[in-house]
Amino acid sequence: MNLLDFLNQNYYMLVPALWVIGYALKQTPKVPDWSIVWILLMISVSAGSLAFGFSFEGLLNGIVAAGVAVLGHQMIKQTSEGAYGNKKK
Repeated sequence: MNLLDFLNQNYYMLVPALWVIGYALKQTPKVPDWSIVWILLMISVSAGSLAFGFSFEGLLNGIVAAGVAVLGHQMIKQTSEGAYGNKKK
């Protein structure tokens, strides 16, 4: 089962945008790492609701878009760290 099957095509553009926003937040010293996921979730749900209308389906698609962005980033990061030993401190 593919997670993107649950995501409406209108929300595909949110995933790379969330990656960029997440990267920018990660580089910001005053933003704690634990809050980045929550900020991305709020941005995703808000942007999706504004662009495509506030509905239960819109809310779920915003959550899935944030999940896909965070999961994708973590898969790349953890694979890189595990395979190549490139752990950042």
